[in-house]
Amino acid sequence: MKQISMVEIRLTEEEVEAAVAVLRSGALRQGRECDAFEEEFAEKVGARYAVTSASGTAALHLAYMAFLEPGDEVLVPSFTFFATASSVVAAGGRPVFCDLDPRTLTIDPQDAERRVTSRTRAISPVHMYGNPCDVAAVRSLAEKHGLRVVWDAAQAHGAAYDGRDVGSFGDFAAYSFYPSKNMFVGEGGMTTTQDRDLYTRMRYLRSHGETEKYVHTMMGLNYRMTDVEAAIGRGQLRRLDSMLAVRRRNAEALTEGLASVEGIRPQGLQEHGLHAFHQYGFLVDEARFGISRDELGRRLTAAGIMNGVVYPWGLHEQPVFERMLGKQELPRTEAVTRRVLCVPVHHGLSEQDTARIVEAVRDAPHAVPR
Repeated sequence: MKQISMVEIRLTEEEVEAAVAVLRSGALRQGRECDAFEEEFAEKVGARYAVTSASGTAALHLAYMAFLEPGDEVLVPSFTFFATASSVVAAGGRPVFCDLDPRTLTIDPQDAERRVTSRTRAISPVHMYGNPCDVAAVRSLAEKHGLRVVWDAAQAHGAAYDGRDVGSFGDFAAYSFYPSKNMFVGEGGMTTTQDRDLYTRMRYLRSHGETEKYVHTMMGLNYRMTDVEAAIGRGQLRRLDSMLAVRRRNAEALTEGLASVEGIRPQGLQEHGLHAFHQYGFLVDEARFGISRDELGRRLTAAGIMNGVVYPWGLHEQPVFERMLGKQELPRTEAVTRRVLCVPVHHGLSEQDTARIVEAVRDAPHAVPR
């Protein structure tokens, strides 16, 4: 029985050849390939500037380092990956966790606004699974309270809102090129911005705060991307649209197939948004579906269909943040983390694969546990 994986990690011959050409050149560190990748990525998403970096976490950290002061607060959804909040702490700030919209699984702007204080400096909305958050509401909140916006687009390559790529909105949009993402380089990140001063500052911060050779005018880090990774990224960028088209086709097939399955509710699409489908997530209502989320996951795995809980806990429940910030209750986030499950949606799936996933979910309550 063929196993259906959660990710598609495969390079084209052209991408392999581009990486090998860099290796043969001996110019391995950040250089011409990174410069070209930045220019091409910025043009693709509609940003004025883009800065390559060593990881998605580095991409976020560079954004915060560019403006955050010690003790500044940043509004962060609790339903996200650890780095959305840990990068705030690494830059000297304090994350303030917010609840989510249970339909779209993205930050609830109204809940976020209730948490604004005199120390709030920024908000970091996450385009969860590639589903754009309510960009208009976030921008309105930020303008009202004078906040910077650090859009966490780690899962949202190719996502759009109101016809605009999510990378085109200020102040920052941070991407990850980890192997599970819609486009990958191995490890790597990118931060886009429309502000030349922020762009220049992030470039210095990425390389030990060095503004000229051996002259360090600020405290920076080594967050450089390699030219090998950038060469791969340029190839991935050229085929991003075609990969996204397949992901969206697969997501549509999954949604149509699961529409009549009682107790299964797919993530709701953001109004005015274009989902990038890094993940295909749905909520499991055990009482109506017949088995729990975790039991469904086990039965799918037994049927050769990989799946995952992304994410099993809100960040406010993580031990490190409980010690740092105290215990907090975010009921909608907690309800989602206990019920959410993700199944394959990547561009390596065939129509037969998506049909098999739907059938396996439908049959799971009646399957004999192995």
